[in-house]
Amino acid sequence: MRRDHRPYLIKKCKLQFEDWYVRHFLTPQFERLGEGFTFFKPWHVDVFGEPIKMGRYANVIATKDQKVRLTIWSEIDDIEGIIIGDYCLICPGVRISCARKISIGNSCMLASSVYITDADWHGIYDRSLPVGKAKEVNIGDNVWIGDSSIICKGVSIGENSIIGAGAVVTGDIPPNCIAAGNPAVVIRELDNKEELRTRAHWFSDYGDLQSRIDKLDREKLEGNTISDWLRSLVFPRKGD
Repeated sequence: MRRDHRPYLIKKCKLQFEDWYVRHFLTPQFERLGEGFTFFKPWHVDVFGEPIKMGRYANVIATKDQKVRLTIWSEIDDIEGIIIGDYCLICPGVRISCARKISIGNSCMLASSVYITDADWHGIYDRSLPVGKAKEVNIGDNVWIGDSSIICKGVSIGENSIIGAGAVVTGDIPPNCIAAGNPAVVIRELDNKEELRTRAHWFSDYGDLQSRIDKLDREKLEGNTISDWLRSLVFPRKGD
């Protein structure tokens, strides 16, 4: 489809259903899920194990072919688990697999198919071991991790840094830089004279943001009818 044929009320009903689905099915799986969340197609989000904590104003996007998976599997009790800060964006296909601790700061963005793990998941010599060696991962505030990147166990990434698409991060990355490659290395530093705006800025007036998004939806979907929407689903034609 080239455009959204849904009437405004149909889209609002879908958004309300997604909100209900998260509260009914996903929220009980989290130790904490903050206010202001938005999950797109939450039935394609898998949450397994504990503890998993996610902060306020999270945006989580999942699709049928690229599920989001937040998984804890550990052979010991009382681990710190997965901790995700406020204002974070998680895109389709993101997988976070934790045996000890994975901490992600505020305003972070994880692009499609990012994989973060704090364990090998098998012993190098004794491959009957279910977890192998594990070492915590720490990702600072406002970090942007590019498409299909892999963040390996024991890694720390400093605040504001960017990880290029397809990077394999096996060692620490300092703050305020861009790193890329396999294994990832710093390719340049960010310009400290440039102002950095984060997702926290975008959510600073949440009520106004919601009003502006709702106004945009009303304008964009104005004139759409239920009959034309159904026709576009069953009998799509050129220009739809």
